[in-house]
Amino acid sequence: MSKLIVRIPEYSITSLIHEATTTVIYRAYCKVNGDSVVIKLLKAEYPTVKEIAQIKHEYEIIQNLNIVGVIKTHKLINYDNGYSNGLAMVLEDFGGESLKDQISTTGFELRKFLNIAVQITETLGELHSHHIIHKDVKPENILYNPNSEKIKLIDFSIASLLSKESPEITSLNLLEGTLAYMSPEQTGRINRTLDYRTDFYSLGVSFYEMLTGRLPFQNVQDPMELVHCHIAKIPMAPEEINPNIPLGISAIAMKLLSKNAEDRYQSAYGLKADLEKAMLQLETKGRIDLFSLGEQDFSHQLQIAQKLYGRQVEVAALMAAFEKVSLGSSEVVLVGGYSGIGKSSLVNEVHKPIVRQRGYFIGGKFDQLKRDIPYASLIQAFRELMRQLLTETQVRVEVWKNKLLQALGVNGQVIIDVIPEVELIIGQQAPVPQLGVTESQNRFNRVFKQFIHAFTAADHPLVLFLDDLQWADAASLKLVENLMTDLETQYLLMIGAYRDNEVSPTHPLILMLEAIRVSGATVEELLLKPLAAPHITQLLTDTFNCESSQAEPLADLLLQKSQGNPFFLTQLLKVLHQDNLLTFNYHLGLWQWNISKIESQAITDNVVDLMVNKIQRLSEPTQQVLQLAACVGNRFNLEILANDFAKSA
Repeated sequence: MSKLIVRIPEYSITSLIHEATTTVIYRAYCKVNGDSVVIKLLKAEYPTVKEIAQIKHEYEIIQNLNIVGVIKTHKLINYDNGYSNGLAMVLEDFGGESLKDQISTTGFELRKFLNIAVQITETLGELHSHHIIHKDVKPENILYNPNSEKIKLIDFSIASLLSKESPEITSLNLLEGTLAYMSPEQTGRINRTLDYRTDFYSLGVSFYEMLTGRLPFQNVQDPMELVHCHIAKIPMAPEEINPNIPLGISAIAMKLLSKNAEDRYQSAYGLKADLEKAMLQLETKGRIDLFSLGEQDFSHQLQIAQKLYGRQVEVAALMAAFEKVSLGSSEVVLVGGYSGIGKSSLVNEVHKPIVRQRGYFIGGKFDQLKRDIPYASLIQAFRELMRQLLTETQVRVEVWKNKLLQALGVNGQVIIDVIPEVELIIGQQAPVPQLGVTESQNRFNRVFKQFIHAFTAADHPLVLFLDDLQWADAASLKLVENLMTDLETQYLLMIGAYRDNEVSPTHPLILMLEAIRVSGATVEELLLKPLAAPHITQLLTDTFNCESSQAEPLADLLLQKSQGNPFFLTQLLKVLHQDNLLTFNYHLGLWQWNISKIESQAITDNVVDLMVNKIQRLSEPTQQVLQLAACVGNRFNLEILANDFAKSA
């Protein structure tokens, strides 16, 4: 920070409050009126586009919020950092200090903890009602003023503002947040979308730390091990660490720390009710007894249950294949079925054992309109793997550098030419000799196999998922065949998904599978069938927390419309909710619907018509953005999309 020269018009810096990796926070006063303020600015001499975007995003998120428990922002201003124009956000000076500081100094007696816990919960509830997920709830981001006994939630740099129609995030490509406080679904390593309940898990970690003075997984340093702990390990209950913690309070923290979002509190209202019940017991009895949790806990948001229904046999087969691979074999598993039948959802179930084995899961998707681009899906998958590796510690990156250099030898540039991110790990490589077309193809196949083998080992098995294989190019299929028939290939599970109604007996995919079988390699095929009425009934009872008898008529109607296709089914539920045919009764605390009214609506039984209708309901600018996204391909990032949108404007 010694190089940073801060000259902010109207303000005079008085002291440093906190310095983070990319930001620094000062206390200052306004030269015009003398008011004390807090100023958050970027510490880099030349901030990246992402860093600038984050501070702008944070300002936009909170500037119009009128929530007592959220820090207020005054303005966003440019300043002179001595090198270029910087960006700073001016916030109210709440006069508080972070709960993290108090944990390490004074700690929290029970009354103080409950007072703070109720305020944080109420603040999160208001945020969620504004369709905002904080995504980084932790003691460092909660300020407490000991004089007023009030709290303020800060740092919305990675918060998400969602729409009422889509209160969830369907894909996490980047690990955002603080790993020690991160929910299982926020790690991106399990088959779950992200919604507001991720904040409840982070709040549970914060409560745990406030009560015990330590984190649930205290001595875990390795990031992947910590991810595994969040996903699969149950921490010691707070009362086991400190017997003075009441069982009721310990149970609240452990409910928040549930691995499945459905098992946590479903609303801030329900959590606040339990905390206030504990406060009342403490005031009237002088103690807190164990009581039934969640009696007033209900959610008015439509959260469709994300379990897999009717897929137990297929999940078991996938898990068994991964266990074999973990012991040193190589396996091919093909998952077939119609579009929307749940092939990708099934495959993603293998994430949990992969994390346990410290393995890697990567995926690529073939595109019907890009079949003339060889290896596109494989390259997509391994570019994703490189990005994963680059997020690991410097020590681990150095290990990978040595492994790759040993595997590739003098041919490193062959891989860099198609996967540029490899150069960030192994450095610049010498040019390779020019060869004829056939020789060049053979060299690429040989080097790419060596490249893949570097990632398949006992301490880190690899799962490679290739989606939409019915559109695979011939070069990719040949490379997969060579890889899976190679006796040296170990610790590799290749999972392919395809639409079986688009593949004939003479399709190149079928011919490739036959060649792999002839070589003696294991190929297992799983064909997914539509959901049956009992599966849909169970999904509805889990989603609406109702009895089977209430759900069965709706399940029969949805089965008739969707033919048991899971994607069509969930989209139908969202449309019914959007059209107020599925409503939440706040007075009774339950979901309601009228079968006769639903039947009388002209609801299509064609999924394409349904999706077209949904898209047409969107605003014109949103539809334009979607058109551009479709032109980019089945995967895109916001930077590319923003550039394309600017050019088309």
